[in-house]
Amino acid sequence: MNEKDQPVKLKRQLGLFDSSMMVIGIVIGSGIFMTTGLMANALPSASLILIVWILGGMQMLAGALTYAELGAAMPKAGGQYVYLREAYGPLPAFLFGWVAFIAYLTGTNAAIAVAVAEHLGSFYPSLSTHNSIIGIGSFSISGGQIFALFLILVLSVINYLGVVFGKWVQNIFTVLKIGSILLFALAGIFISTDNQINFSFNPTGMGFGSIITGIGVALVAVNWTVGGWEYVTFTAGEIKNPKRNLPLALLVGTLVILVLYFLINITYLKALPMNTLAGEIKVGEATARALYGQGIAGLFTIVMIVSMFGALNGNILVGPRVTYAMAKDNLFFPSAAKVHPKNHTPGNAIIIQGVWSGILALSGTFEELITLVVFVNFMMWIAASSTVFVLRKKQPNLERPYKVWGYPYVPAFFIIFSSVIMVNTFFESPEQSLMGLGLTLLMIPAIVAASQGMAEDVLYLSSSSILLAFSIGVFVSFVSAFMPAWQALRLKVVDALAKG
Repeated sequence: MNEKDQPVKLKRQLGLFDSSMMVIGIVIGSGIFMTTGLMANALPSASLILIVWILGGMQMLAGALTYAELGAAMPKAGGQYVYLREAYGPLPAFLFGWVAFIAYLTGTNAAIAVAVAEHLGSFYPSLSTHNSIIGIGSFSISGGQIFALFLILVLSVINYLGVVFGKWVQNIFTVLKIGSILLFALAGIFISTDNQINFSFNPTGMGFGSIITGIGVALVAVNWTVGGWEYVTFTAGEIKNPKRNLPLALLVGTLVILVLYFLINITYLKALPMNTLAGEIKVGEATARALYGQGIAGLFTIVMIVSMFGALNGNILVGPRVTYAMAKDNLFFPSAAKVHPKNHTPGNAIIIQGVWSGILALSGTFEELITLVVFVNFMMWIAASSTVFVLRKKQPNLERPYKVWGYPYVPAFFIIFSSVIMVNTFFESPEQSLMGLGLTLLMIPAIVAASQGMAEDVLYLSSSSILLAFSIGVFVSFVSAFMPAWQALRLKVVDALAKG
């Protein structure tokens, strides 16, 4: 076979620094600037809030160490998809990829892009999501949604042109993000304030049941904020010396995140009394206002935009590697398996992801779709990490340049801890969890067709399922609009029945 006839492959162009910046940049988005206020509403104790952050950090670190073994042993594009396929076969692997593509990764892209537009709307009102430009009946498209679509397409083009371009955007914005957060947190810690942090365990005298419930709610919020560290494994096929650099990137990235999160939470608690902090959604902005005044609070919005922009670019960079891996196994559109001959990127997979993310941004259904698959994502998270046990028995001779520290206790801790949060998520949102599970199972007919070699049926079923998923999202959005009225009516009926 001539060199020209050989299939184009992905090139290893990501170093340790690039991979570490990817971990940090993807994880740190907007959540850290909002989550603590929601936690304080459920758990009004500085000590307990910090304990929950430490627990969430320990969970993230345990997961990172577990994935480090898997990534070093199987340094291929697709990450979790590959681990699930090798351990359990094509069905769970495909279902993970399906959830990632249809809602979780693409929906997150849409959500972040719209959030960037909304924050830019503070400076340019035309970019606000409240500025409706196109209206057809009850359906409308805002200036913010159009800007979100534009942003997704621009970043998709950048990453299409080469992983080098994508990584430079990621590195620059992540370094700016780390520097801004570190400066903000350290300056806040050393500035004297009238507020004193009350480190007593239970200052409000909450009952044991309320504390447990509050911790459960807070842990869900923390998990949303620390999620995404595993995405770097999707690019394992493009990391230089992955047997060394992938584990190190996961370790370095998660440790940097933990330090930054702990420092900034100390700043929040120092700047804002608990009664002010509780329920405050824009806790970062409120803290900046309390410490530095209104002018600096405006600059903090720019910090959030930079943070979200970096997270969005990271997601757009890594996501197509999952569909690329699926397509190579004939479990997705075959064109997604092609590597651009010049750019050495999964170009078609990037285009497909960009188009679907843009559609979700314009439709406004991404929030509903993300909510639906959160429970399922936990399941896949747990399933992927459990492969470290399965593969040690199934493939004992597999080269493992790195073996997870503290085996089997560290991976077991991650699985058990994540399982507890998953169960709590189900009880908090049972309807969404069940609908998300149903959305995932839509693709079982497609995987059955694939197993029987019916490629055309796979494409037909995949396309039909995508359209059905979109329809479900629209339906959920429609129903949710009437939920407040329905809840009020139900309460009135219950009250009337109780009174006789």
